[in-house]
Amino acid sequence: MNILRRLPLSRLLLLCGAVVALGAGLTAIASALDSGPTPPPQPLAQAVSKALNGPRVDGVTARITFANHLLEGANLAGGGGDGGNSIASNPLVNGASGRLWVASDGRLRIELQSAKGDIQIVYDGHTVSIYDGSSNTIYRYTPKQDASGSGASERGAQDQKSPPSVAQIEEAVAHLREHVNVSGATPTDVAGQPAYTVRISPKEGGSLIGGAELSFDANHGFPLRTAVYSSKSSAPVIELAATEVTYGAVDGSVFSISPPSNATVHVIEPSGEAPTGQNPPKTDGKGTLTGHGHGISTIGVLQTPAHGAQKEGGALEQLPTVSINGTSANELRTELGTILTFERSGVRYVVAGAVEAAQVEALAREL
Repeated sequence: MNILRRLPLSRLLLLCGAVVALGAGLTAIASALDSGPTPPPQPLAQAVSKALNGPRVDGVTARITFANHLLEGANLAGGGGDGGNSIASNPLVNGASGRLWVASDGRLRIELQSAKGDIQIVYDGHTVSIYDGSSNTIYRYTPKQDASGSGASERGAQDQKSPPSVAQIEEAVAHLREHVNVSGATPTDVAGQPAYTVRISPKEGGSLIGGAELSFDANHGFPLRTAVYSSKSSAPVIELAATEVTYGAVDGSVFSISPPSNATVHVIEPSGEAPTGQNPPKTDGKGTLTGHGHGISTIGVLQTPAHGAQKEGGALEQLPTVSINGTSANELRTELGTILTFERSGVRYVVAGAVEAAQVEALAREL
């Protein structure tokens, strides 16, 4: 957590926005502005089966729009340094238009354009690179490989497998419905392509997560739209949308970007093994993570050794403040959750959950 505390507020929000944008980009391109043909109504399993058995897609090129309302209503007045102007103009936080390329082997590039500098997000099959032109900064993350290091060969083997049958899809959907609500396949059009939209939402209440939608091409099976919703609004909080889509091979040079030689580089180290179990304390020698509650409304508490009088002026310390039992705490409220941090008796606490600020603050007062 020390690296996060040392980052300025603008960099932390950029990184958070980048993760969100990349997670959306790996599964989608988007909803169209113009009307187009819609496919016939079909049960979900049949719609998925038909799409997966459609013509092979060698690649996708698209013009996109990205909308992000995650921080709307968040009080960032307490932000210091270059936070205000940088955050407001950053396309990952404020939204933007741009382009997207996806190769048949999973390589991806998203380009979001801004007057103060473009954002480039590239996955080359091994490493995720995020370049922020406004700050001339690049972030790199290389996921851990399995022991065999056979990721590429496994992808090739997967390509040779036949698509799942209707019965297998029905079984998978039934299993998913044990945990969340899953809608049927709603006929629609996305970027002029016939598509189906599926909505997933939590079965239990009490959180700010309202659900998520995914649209996929009815003929090719390619994901075409993704959106995340808050439980407080019917409009999407985050949405990636395409206005034009072209299917065809993508030149490999698209996935190579060359930031300026004087760019600042931040390497993000992969985390350790994911622990298992129901809300147990999790330690890595540097801190303890516990879960309070259950399901989607669980609130996490991370405790790490504090640095006493060494104030680093990092991202978390730049957020607006609230009082927790007389201790000044920094708090970020978003449309999908709350993050609260404070220091007491030599311990730094970070309390976060997909819930309202009052619930996070109430738990913090009990610590």
